[in-house]
Amino acid sequence: MHKSGFVNIVGNPNVGKSTLMNLLVGERISIATFKAQTTRHRIMGIVNTDDAQIVLSDTPGVVKPAYKLQESMLQFSESALQDADVLLYVTDVVEEPEKNATFLAKVQQMDVPVLLVINKIDLATQDIVSTLIKRWQALLPRAEVFPISAKAKFGNQAILSRIKALLPESPPYFGKDQWTDKPARFFVSEIVREKILLYYDKEIPYAVQVAVEEFKETDTRIDIRAIIYVERESQKGIIIGHKGIALKRLGIEARRSLERFFGKKINIQTYVKVDKDWRNNDRELRNFGYNQE
Repeated sequence: MHKSGFVNIVGNPNVGKSTLMNLLVGERISIATFKAQTTRHRIMGIVNTDDAQIVLSDTPGVVKPAYKLQESMLQFSESALQDADVLLYVTDVVEEPEKNATFLAKVQQMDVPVLLVINKIDLATQDIVSTLIKRWQALLPRAEVFPISAKAKFGNQAILSRIKALLPESPPYFGKDQWTDKPARFFVSEIVREKILLYYDKEIPYAVQVAVEEFKETDTRIDIRAIIYVERESQKGIIIGHKGIALKRLGIEARRSLERFFGKKINIQTYVKVDKDWRNNDRELRNFGYNQE
């Protein structure tokens, strides 16, 4: 008997969805930083065992859209409610359970099993966690509650065991050696964008998109040409920095992470271009892979 199914991870920004995704898959495939709204796409990670295949999807945090990019991000999150065999709704010990009631109401109406994951329990007392469990059980009475700490790697095995028990009998949907649906270029752009999130302040990371224009791979080396798009000339200057120092540091840090990710020597060249108001441009969003058809 073999089980397979789609398990979608949803929730508000900055509750640890990407950290949980990486922990469950065992690969670092989703950006996980201290800043909110880091995940922009729906990212698939696949867990394979001899008798099961769990197809996990990390989704952007649920936000009220302020521009078209965020509208696309919300579409990724809402689509995850439509094609799941099991839903992981992730919250934490900080946010109020009633936050984003509109999205929560859609979760309440779902017929598939819902696992309510309360993350970051290492930051709260047992009494606080117990109170949160009761509040969430009142909001989602059919959901099973799993208190965890993704950062401390606590509770993930219990989630995986329960998911496996809930999956339908099915042959695998993907090859058993496959662990994501995204191409290599996608992870290059995400790793570069992660470094921008870490090393630049204020609105800069959220005004940035990274596109990989060249990816040439051999057995031992990968040559990459990446374009960093910003919305204004002033942002371009900040990314580059005085005498190019900031962009050089960005390239060095990205290369180190890429070499760990691919296990090969990396030569990466980064350039910065201005693409005015790309976050509100349907054509550009489609080119960058955001708009769902």
